Amino acid sequence: MANPLPLRLSHIAARLPGKVCLVGGDRRVTFGELDAQVRSAQAAVSRRVAPGERVAVLAENSPEYVAACYGAWRAGAAVVGLNTALKAPSLAAQVRHAGANLLIVDSAHPMRGPLLNELAGTTEVLEVVQGRGFPAEGGPRGEVLTAPGDAASIIYTSGTTGHPKGVTLTHGNLAENADAIISVLGVREDDVALCVLPFQYSYGASVLNTHLAVGATVVMERSFLYPHGVLQRMVQEGATSFAGVPSTFYLLLERTELPAFDLSSLRYVTQAGGPMDPRKIREFRAAVPHVDFFVMYGQTEASARLTTLPPGDLERKEGSAGLPLPGVRMRVLDESGQAAPPGELGEVHVSGPNVMRGYWNDPEETAAVLRDGWLRTGDVGYLDEEGYLFLTGRSSEMIKSGAHRIAPGQVEEVVRAVDGVVDVAVAGIPDELLGQAVAAWVIAREPGPDLRQTILRRCAKDLPRFMVPSVVTFVESLPRTASGKVRKHLLNLPEEA
Repeated sequence: MANPLPLRLSHIAARLPGKVCLVGGDRRVTFGELDAQVRSAQAAVSRRVAPGERVAVLAENSPEYVAACYGAWRAGAAVVGLNTALKAPSLAAQVRHAGANLLIVDSAHPMRGPLLNELAGTTEVLEVVQGRGFPAEGGPRGEVLTAPGDAASIIYTSGTTGHPKGVTLTHGNLAENADAIISVLGVREDDVALCVLPFQYSYGASVLNTHLAVGATVVMERSFLYPHGVLQRMVQEGATSFAGVPSTFYLLLERTELPAFDLSSLRYVTQAGGPMDPRKIREFRAAVPHVDFFVMYGQTEASARLTTLPPGDLERKEGSAGLPLPGVRMRVLDESGQAAPPGELGEVHVSGPNVMRGYWNDPEETAAVLRDGWLRTGDVGYLDEEGYLFLTGRSSEMIKSGAHRIAPGQVEEVVRAVDGVVDVAVAGIPDELLGQAVAAWVIAREPGPDLRQTILRRCAKDLPRFMVPSVVTFVESLPRTASGKVRKHLLNLPEEA
């Protein structure tokens, strides 16, 4: 059984106390300094919550966020990493659903005040200041020894107001998946990973955890608004690896001149978060031919990653999501529940030590996706004769836009509340940069430009920016099944913006 992540950090800090592990802006934090911050966080958490309770954390990628997570783990608590792009009502819904007894919040975060108002004193709050760490409260009460099956993280993937789903990952899940990723990517102690992905998401968390586990360095970049700046930072820090979603690489290709930057230190990049156009992969590889390109596929419910397509197979198996990671088993079942022959479509099922314990406080949803030790991914695809996975779509309606996962129901709820809207269906439409964009098909009493602007203003007010529809199309009716469910695959692509 793999050692838990907080224990590994302790060992690395003892062995490499002076080595830089986190870089953010002008801040450079060593393993020894991080370990001290973690111990302070552990002391603060252990004085406020008991082992097994939940601690919510609202902060951008920072040493304080990392210290809060690892400190809570050492205190035996489970971490609820809050999406910093969400509005206060959605954040409060997640805190309440998780039953978090403590909220650790960055004192400068713009949602701090609104969130505290939403919680109205029902949850204890611990504020931290960027650059100052956690207040000194004496030494820790003693590190809690966690078991592999103990909850480590609860990550919300959809439905923050009506029926949220909190993916519950254990310490064993995170450690086993970290080892598998380290193995296939060859993550090393001398690696420097530049990370633009939020640590609250499983992809960003896996980049953080795998590098800390081997004594490597993570350079934190909070924004990808200026791709040139990100590339310049790669050069300055001698980055050896970079992780992104398809839109990340599209922006690098379209808004920068990759060959103009000295990326000689870069060994490899990883791409996950949805399918990437093979033509764009070829274009990226041509721009930086010395860099290995790893296509990866995963789900939050599987701790992060499930498969990888090695760089040597990119041309031979173009379009494939690759082979299962060590410890992962995979099968494709047809509609009758039988194993689909090679080349035939079915739903992808996976099993392994990285598969979640279940959805927090949601036995019905858990039973629907976890059966006999197998996770129903909701993805449709096929295996070829050599066992390589090819994905063709999703059986669920989740929209994958850039690094975000969007539940259409959340957007539909807001649009339906607009006066004059009779009904609405929200779905993803192809987008060259983001993979998918949010689109809304609206039945209205008096459709027109004014109502469209009202809808967009309401969405901008009540939803994070990445959930606001890029297109609103007025229709007379929505295609439905006999039972009344909207058949979203029959919605016509909008022609007007």
